[in-house]
Amino acid sequence: MPAPEVATLTHCDTVKTLGHVNLMVDTLIANATIDDLRAITRNLLATGTPSLAAAFTAAARTRLRQTSARRIATTNGLFTTSHNGIHAIPTQELDNALARARSLYGAGMGFASLGILSSIVKATVGLRWEEDGAMADVLAVIDADISQAMQSCKEELEGGRVSDTGVPQEAIGNLWSDIGESARDVEIWGGEFPFDRASNSIECWKF
Repeated sequence: MPAPEVATLTHCDTVKTLGHVNLMVDTLIANATIDDLRAITRNLLATGTPSLAAAFTAAARTRLRQTSARRIATTNGLFTTSHNGIHAIPTQELDNALARARSLYGAGMGFASLGILSSIVKATVGLRWEEDGAMADVLAVIDADISQAMQSCKEELEGGRVSDTGVPQEAIGNLWSDIGESARDVEIWGGEFPFDRASNSIECWKF
């Protein structure tokens, strides 16, 4: 008796994209908590191939462009005045703006994130803050964010994702101008300049 023929899947069959999300998977996505989704995503990316991580960040960039995540309507409301009426403190709006900036530079859109970070730096001009306090702490975090965004910018350039060289020059030029304005303002009232790391990152920048 001849052996039965067994159909085998070809390589082409296994790499076809679905073009949609499986119903059960979509149900999971719609109902899982944000912490569960983060854990699942991190585990998937950590155990997957490098091409999976690249596809993930590419999809993230597409989504962020669609939602115009780099734009913030205004810098008003990022900071407010503490109960003493003198010193500035951060608000929830600042947290929201930083979250958007981090999403951008984390997805490899460093230059887009600089627009938000520049606006935040500019919003500190004219403010006063205590040397030890919530404002000083958050400014140190922003300083670190700018350094990470600069690293994202370098990777964006190296990855060939910048078609117009005028874009990075303008973004970094605006940030440098805002940081300089902040430095002059802080010097006037005798405060401690909060953006040393960011300033050094820009000074070391080379196109």
